[in-house]
Amino acid sequence: MNNSGGRWARSGLAWLTGPADGPPDYSRSGVLTRAGAVAGALTARLGVTVDATAALTGRAALLGLTRRGRISAGGATRLMATRDGWCALTLSRPDDVAAVPALVETDAVPDDPWPTVVDWAARQSSTALVDRAVLLDLPVARLGESVAAPPRVTAAGSPTAPRPVAGLLVADLSSMWAGPLCGQILAAAGATVVKVESPARPDGTRSGHPGFYDWINHGKLSYAIDFDDDRLRTLLSVADVVIEGSRPAALARRGISPQSLPGPGGRVWLRITGHGADSPRVAFGDDAAVAGGLVGTGADGPVFCADAVADPLTGLEAALAVANSVHRGGGEVIDVAMARVAATYAALPVERAAGPMDARPPQPPRAAPPAAALGADNARVDDVVAQRLPVTC
Repeated sequence: MNNSGGRWARSGLAWLTGPADGPPDYSRSGVLTRAGAVAGALTARLGVTVDATAALTGRAALLGLTRRGRISAGGATRLMATRDGWCALTLSRPDDVAAVPALVETDAVPDDPWPTVVDWAARQSSTALVDRAVLLDLPVARLGESVAAPPRVTAAGSPTAPRPVAGLLVADLSSMWAGPLCGQILAAAGATVVKVESPARPDGTRSGHPGFYDWINHGKLSYAIDFDDDRLRTLLSVADVVIEGSRPAALARRGISPQSLPGPGGRVWLRITGHGADSPRVAFGDDAAVAGGLVGTGADGPVFCADAVADPLTGLEAALAVANSVHRGGGEVIDVAMARVAATYAALPVERAAGPMDARPPQPPRAAPPAAALGADNARVDDVVAQRLPVTC
């Protein structure tokens, strides 16, 4: 047993990777090695302990997930064979399920749409499947379609002297996992993190497992505000760091972008997308991992690797990119694409285990205090913003 393979087995990641009715897959141990190095760099930069294993397996441990082969651990995504390759499709939102008849070109589908979708996919080319799904705004990926790339950093505004993350004001407009994990790491380092949500469409993880939501959102201030409200723009104009995970065009139509909103010197604007800032496509952790080629190996083809693994990997990489930018003085826009992060990890050497290892289930992360209720800190956030506005005579 090599050390990296043993760590992968003990971490719970092997438990989450492989065929549902077969042995765990130990071949992606390099993923944990690199993620551990990123966590170590964050620990050194921020002065707080960042646990890569907990970041990658925490949700699965809280939800009691295990490997399911070509069904994602969370159950919302499928790996499907097409005429010329493999594709992944996610049906996690009500609108996704409602779009299935249009996808497969039929009037109606059974309550369980997956057998119909899998059968339809087998008759399509992977390109045709992806094109049609994208047209319907469905999260979809062709195996290995993305290329590895580091975060894209562009100058935007004037930098400052290097400064610590502690004491910075962070406006976090993201939801689900990658962006909130980044924000949680910054909060642990002493930043004041404001979790911004629309009262009409709050973060979907609020309605999921409460332990998971608390784990990645505790310690943040909750600010419930319509995204068309001018008070949001005022918050973003005084924030030292902005995190957003929506498609850029959607926010730009509301006048929310680093180009349209001036900010303080050294502001860092982080954009997390599925396939890049220039792509209109939506993505979730499992289909983004497939796009990057980050999959496990089954006896007759690819299987999912871990649990929505592109999400926590992106959260870690994004947090390090922000921490490094602040250390440089900021004044930058950082674009991080989940599929490209996954492709970076997929490019790591694949290691074949010499024999069975002691694969253990993932362990729950340390219990977190409750996250703030929706809008609980609106008045406090307004006060923080008012204190940062320039004094006028």
